[in-house]
Amino acid sequence: MSFIPLKPIPIKDRVSMVFVSKGRIDVRDGAFVVVDEVKGDRKHIPVGSVVCIMLEPGTRVSHAAVKLAATTGTLLIWTGESGVRLYSAGQPGGARSDKLLYQAKLALDEELRLKVVRKMFEFRFGEPAPSRRSVDQLRGLEGARVRKTYQLMAKQYGVQWKGRSYDPKDWESGDTINQCLSAATACLYGVTEAAVLAAGYAPAIGFIHSGKPKAFVYDIADLFKFETVVPVAFQIAAKGTHSPDRDVRIACRDSFRKTRLLKKIIPTIEEILAAGEITPPPPPEDAQPPAIPEPISIGDTGHRSS
Repeated sequence: MSFIPLKPIPIKDRVSMVFVSKGRIDVRDGAFVVVDEVKGDRKHIPVGSVVCIMLEPGTRVSHAAVKLAATTGTLLIWTGESGVRLYSAGQPGGARSDKLLYQAKLALDEELRLKVVRKMFEFRFGEPAPSRRSVDQLRGLEGARVRKTYQLMAKQYGVQWKGRSYDPKDWESGDTINQCLSAATACLYGVTEAAVLAAGYAPAIGFIHSGKPKAFVYDIADLFKFETVVPVAFQIAAKGTHSPDRDVRIACRDSFRKTRLLKKIIPTIEEILAAGEITPPPPPEDAQPPAIPEPISIGDTGHRSS
């Protein structure tokens, strides 16, 4: 019998992420474990208290493990080596149709979308967005400020900076700082996507970013990037390291805990979307209820109950 937690742990109270490579993930005695098939070792992962699990190449996952992760609201993400590419993600709960319609309405209406983008600009830079600017113009202003911030941080930490340049298909081709930044942002994107999905929204419906499967994830992650993972990447690069991916992951985990990131993401999503000044659309009158109604949730939005 699968273990079902009596009370799912809210996203804000969880550990941010765990990376797993070269192992078989399964459920043994109701517990989520990683099995080393060569040595026969088992490592338990408290899946109910983890936001997302990054699965690197060489990892296999059983049906029971995926089911348990979904039940506890833990996102499984399939990544490339060192987490620098995100191939796919499992859903840690279930998309909420009302929230999807709400998000889509805000994104499709140019006036409402601009309000949301202006709120994102204000949240990120601590000042109101310039008036009479389109989304594209605000995106350009944001890009210029981001490039300037990278230059200032490189100078602050004494790191040689040639610009943000990397090849997702060739990890070794990037210099140390770009490797550190890629590993750091991959950690942030994983945690952010888990929060977006758990809150019932669609990762692909973005406002500043668009046309990408994780556009909204990038929108939300950018709001926290320079207070969490970017300083971490520059600190690790300044010290010098032979394993930037590992060192950055550990430092990102500590940064997420220090900045209390998981307590901020979902409330920030709601605050940003509320800038559109509309209410979520009500369900249609002829909407049919679930065939098997679910009990009232006792965890965060997105948890499943059995």
